[in-house]
Amino acid sequence: MRHTLVPASYVMLLRGPLGEEEVLLHLRQNTGFRDGHWAMIAGHVDADESARTAAAREAYEEAGITIAEDALQPLTTLHRWVRGGPALEQRVDFFWLARTWDGEPRIVEPEKSADQRWFRLRDLPQPGVLHEEVVIEAYLRGDVPPIMTLTSSL
Repeated sequence: MRHTLVPASYVMLLRGPLGEEEVLLHLRQNTGFRDGHWAMIAGHVDADESARTAAAREAYEEAGITIAEDALQPLTTLHRWVRGGPALEQRVDFFWLARTWDGEPRIVEPEKSADQRWFRLRDLPQPGVLHEEVVIEAYLRGDVPPIMTLTSSL
């Protein structure tokens, strides 16, 4: 059976020294996906853009910051799918690291973000978004493969 693969880009915006880094997360609301959860900057890749361009665009739209595309370092690609699920539950998530940007992060979409704060990677707020936490845990272990898979069942 053929399926539709839905692409999204995620930005792990980091500050601070290695081992003590903080990540910018926002508290989702009114989006229809993981509302009430703390999440990274993220969004779908539009039909007319690359995954890297989408990451830079989402950083501007969600946090009001400008990230040069060449400052976005590829971290991993995560294939998420639901065993026995609908075709639209095939997802591919491109995760990017960003340590440099222009501007001060702020809430740009208050209708979609109830809060936005920096958190230590080793002390994340709950609830978080599971597939983002899986990538952060791999990063903290120093063992992020180029491609990851996360499978769930109906």
